[in-house]
Amino acid sequence: MTRRCHVLARTGLAALLALSTTLPGWAFETAATSAYVVDLTTDTVLMEKNADVPLPPASMSKLMTLNMLFEALEDGRVSLDTRFNVSERAMAMGGSTMFLNTQDKPTVEELIKGIIVLSGNDACVVVAEGLGGTEDAFSSQMTERARALGMSNSTFGNSSGWPHPAQRMSMHDLGILAERLIEHFPQYYHYFGIQEFDFDGRAPDNRHNRNPLLSLGMGADGLKTGHTEEAGYGLVGSAMQGSRRIVFVISGLSSDVERRNESASILNWSFRQFAMRTPVKAGQVIAEVPVWLGDAATVALAPAEDLELLMPVTASGSIEGKVDWTGPIEAPVAQGTQLATLTITRAGMGETVVPLVATTSVAEAGFGPKFKAAATQALVMARNLADRDGAGDTTSETPSVTPAATDAPAAPADAAPAAAAN
Repeated sequence: MTRRCHVLARTGLAALLALSTTLPGWAFETAATSAYVVDLTTDTVLMEKNADVPLPPASMSKLMTLNMLFEALEDGRVSLDTRFNVSERAMAMGGSTMFLNTQDKPTVEELIKGIIVLSGNDACVVVAEGLGGTEDAFSSQMTERARALGMSNSTFGNSSGWPHPAQRMSMHDLGILAERLIEHFPQYYHYFGIQEFDFDGRAPDNRHNRNPLLSLGMGADGLKTGHTEEAGYGLVGSAMQGSRRIVFVISGLSSDVERRNESASILNWSFRQFAMRTPVKAGQVIAEVPVWLGDAATVALAPAEDLELLMPVTASGSIEGKVDWTGPIEAPVAQGTQLATLTITRAGMGETVVPLVATTSVAEAGFGPKFKAAATQALVMARNLADRDGAGDTTSETPSVTPAATDAPAAPADAAPAAAAN
């Protein structure tokens, strides 16, 4: 019978388990009412605060309208030079706008800039009507598409983020969306870094990008601010420093000044309080597990690649490691075959699962060891039957367990795995 085993390696994990520091406190206490911060390079969540609560997203939801437009560009339904009509409904939009009128026929590229830089509500309606026929139909498509992309806490009542009872997104969902825009549409991502767009000279006072981080020299290159009375001040931001990219989402701040300061603080914390470490190298033996009917009693397990982890530089506590493997492992075993996984748990930072492979090959045992194993197994079965018959019906059966290899069948007598069963 095949069963799941959990073993904590005593050899090889020692260095990993010892990797810790003694300085206190690395968590960041944000003033935002909800927040989500992730290191995209390592897919490590650094902060979550009310991250899965659906909230009014304000203009941050314009990112979903842009996603729909980028998908239309990718599919060839439109091009950057495609021109859209401006309806009376679009022209009548209040708030931040491009000041479009019904005589205009803006290009898709102009609308992208108008949405990102000017936060144009009118531009969003033009895109919604151009792609979906009506804004209501487009909003339904946005909700459906969000579900397909794994954004389970998002619904849309419009394309612009204008206050609406159905306009809700979680900070986590906005993080998922930001990651998609960065990684799936690199050919369009540069638009988010544009700091100024003076569309036809119509609104010189509204030509600047509202993202407060773009001019601070922190590596920031996107994405979108948002503000309504209901939502407060928010920002979906991203920055690249060295090889690391951070995406963060915050909402519920009291002013644009607080938003700017909090955003800068989060980026500084994300880049300065975490560092990459390599606690286990490729080929470093983590554990040994028994092999059934092999010419060796055990096989050593190691990661095929270096294990790189993002770690808090001032965190206290240890890294915990657990090896999962399914027995019995039967010979022959080829070198490099994945036989187990190593699950690493970092306090407050979730789990990382790493494949473990056989460091050597193990051939099948010869006739003698096979005969001996079969005889041993028969003897164990006979003893169990005798014990059961002697105890009668009043005693429950307790199966025999080999201490060194909890869930494996009887291994060769000289088996000596270097992993203690938990």
